[in-house]
Amino acid sequence: MFTVTVKNMRITEYLIAWQAMKDFTQQRTRETTDEIWLLEHPPVYTQGIAGKPEHLLFPSDIPVIRTDRGGQITYHAPGQIIMYLLLDLHRRQLGIRQLIRKMEGAVIDLLSEYDVAAQGNENAPGVYVNGAKIASLGLKIRHGACYHGIAFNADMDLTPFTAINPCGYHGLRVTQAKDLGILDNKKVLAAKLAQNFIAQLTDA
Repeated sequence: MFTVTVKNMRITEYLIAWQAMKDFTQQRTRETTDEIWLLEHPPVYTQGIAGKPEHLLFPSDIPVIRTDRGGQITYHAPGQIIMYLLLDLHRRQLGIRQLIRKMEGAVIDLLSEYDVAAQGNENAPGVYVNGAKIASLGLKIRHGACYHGIAFNADMDLTPFTAINPCGYHGLRVTQAKDLGILDNKKVLAAKLAQNFIAQLTDA
């Protein structure tokens, strides 16, 4: 059984976290322990590798960063729980599709603890509640290891999502835990999300 170290990093600039993930993945060896990083970002839009500029509907003073994960444009800000996954997929014999299902499952299980029904979507990876997206997924695979992960909307200002087609989908609604009546704070939700993902990892 492979262990996972969970690190709480609070609010971290996106570029700093991204570089740290790349460095960690570049330097890791077969013996490196997998890690989960829990943090938040200051307001920022991130555009995936295949991201199309037209999905940013109008400019604002929020920076846009083109990153190396898959997917289109999304928004990060305080109040959104970021869970970055730094895993050796080869060692775990874990395929990308399996990993995505486990990521979605961790969020679905978290919401079910609060009697909120949620679903994944094979055609548009992420987690949805009544058709509104509550969690976005993005990954980068390098040398059999992954980084990036899950962005879960907990208690944030959702207004900046109106300036984009979230994840490339016109008119896609977004939601968050607070608006679904979930009152536990971000720290509690982040810890539960990490625990649920680790449970998914150990579930064959």
